[in-house]
Amino acid sequence: MVSLVREHYRTNLVDLVVSTHPDADHSAGLAVVLENLAVGELWMHLPWQHTDDIARMFQDGRVTDASVAAALRRDLEDARALEALARRGGVRVVEPFTGLSDGHGLVVVGPDLTYYESLLPHFRATPSPKTALESLFQKLAEATSKVFESVHLETLTDSADTSAENNTSAILLLSWAGQQVLLTGDAGIPALTRALDTLDRGAPGFRNLTFVQAPHHGSRRNVGPTLLNRLIGPPLPMHQKTMTAFVSAPTTPTVKHPSKRMTNAFHRRGAAVHATCGTAVRHSYNAPARAGYGPLASIPFHAAFEE
Repeated sequence: MVSLVREHYRTNLVDLVVSTHPDADHSAGLAVVLENLAVGELWMHLPWQHTDDIARMFQDGRVTDASVAAALRRDLEDARALEALARRGGVRVVEPFTGLSDGHGLVVVGPDLTYYESLLPHFRATPSPKTALESLFQKLAEATSKVFESVHLETLTDSADTSAENNTSAILLLSWAGQQVLLTGDAGIPALTRALDTLDRGAPGFRNLTFVQAPHHGSRRNVGPTLLNRLIGPPLPMHQKTMTAFVSAPTTPTVKHPSKRMTNAFHRRGAAVHATCGTAVRHSYNAPARAGYGPLASIPFHAAFEE
């Protein structure tokens, strides 16, 4: 990221850095950005300032509460270290709640403060040991199976859910030159539904989305048909494409990231879906060509797949 900013934007200054939520795959590397670039402002949530339960977890910068799962412990410590690094460098730290704007077309549309604080008690703790029967049922539930879909047959459901940490993701709407981009982090159905409610109340014209980031690396656990009908629109003839969707996916795609149920659902509603998968891709508007960056084929519709 540092190299990209320096090479393609010819600057060492970044006006704004956003840490959507404290999962390591979203926030841990931002320390490198703050250490190597001049950053004007950092938007990140500070959960330890909202609940005594989380504040008490820390002692000398470390999470000492043994009930906290190891992954969450590392994530919270990384987030706390990121805040400390920013403040040492004189970078202004602001929590991104609904309504916050950078004054240049970027606005936070979720989460609001009340919803955020309601999620904090549900941050994952060390799970209770599973019985042999529970482990068996979990393995059966997670086993891959053959799935068949068509233009008119959708197997994605509204019942999926994601973690509380994911639902705290900052959801951002960027508007400029008649273009509207929605960045969703790892937000799930309840968080995105609240964000759409906010947009309906305050920005009824937002439905002209031209670009949306599929949440949580394309997981099927973060979206459902009802949400997508609101976000993108109802199903359309398959040849009609009205917008672009991007999935931030690993270099080697997995069964879950991106989910073919999810990419099929986006296709049905007129969104051409692309996955990053470690390639040099960009979404541009009225911008000059960039050396090393070229056209990207969209993910096709899959009529049969394992998931």
